[in-house]
Amino acid sequence: EKTIVVAVAAIVVIVGGWFLYNNVYVQGQSQKAGADMFAAEQMFAAEQWDVALNGDGTTVGFLEVINNYGVTAEANLANYYAGICYLRLGDLENAAKYLAKFDAPCRASLPEQIIIAQNLGLQGDVAVELGNYAEAAALFAKAVKASENSYTAPYYLVKEARALAAAGELEKAQECYKTIVANYPNSSESREAEKQLR
Repeated sequence: EKTIVVAVAAIVVIVGGWFLYNNVYVQGQSQKAGADMFAAEQMFAAEQWDVALNGDGTTVGFLEVINNYGVTAEANLANYYAGICYLRLGDLENAAKYLAKFDAPCRASLPEQIIIAQNLGLQGDVAVELGNYAEAAALFAKAVKASENSYTAPYYLVKEARALAAAGELEKAQECYKTIVANYPNSSESREAEKQLR
């Protein structure tokens, strides 16, 4: 009986601690991170990649958000932004590193699905730049699955087909084009796919 009381007390402490951590600490960190992210996002929108990434003394950059608020959703999103900044600055190694750190939500809304697809697509673009065509094709395939709509899916299917062709997988590349024609006939990519299948 004493063991049961101790076990119940331990569960209460654990659940209470988890509740306080998520609803007090993480929420407080999230609010601070959101304020810092706002300035960095403005620099990002202005294509000030270095300032958005590293800050400038008055503006906090994405890297500082990641370092200071690692437990928050904002820091997770900052990984995505940081990856794009590094890509625009020509640092492919860090671009790949930070894009891969972005952790997709388990149950993503449509805007989140598009961000997930874009993130995977950018990782694929980096892999192409590095000559890793098989890896790129796999990433583009994941991007297609992440957001299967008539805008993003055919776009990433074309990228997947090109990466497969560059990797010498011509039959698999043709399958991508066939999927575009069959499933997304009204997309702009469908015309290119039809040409490739002639």
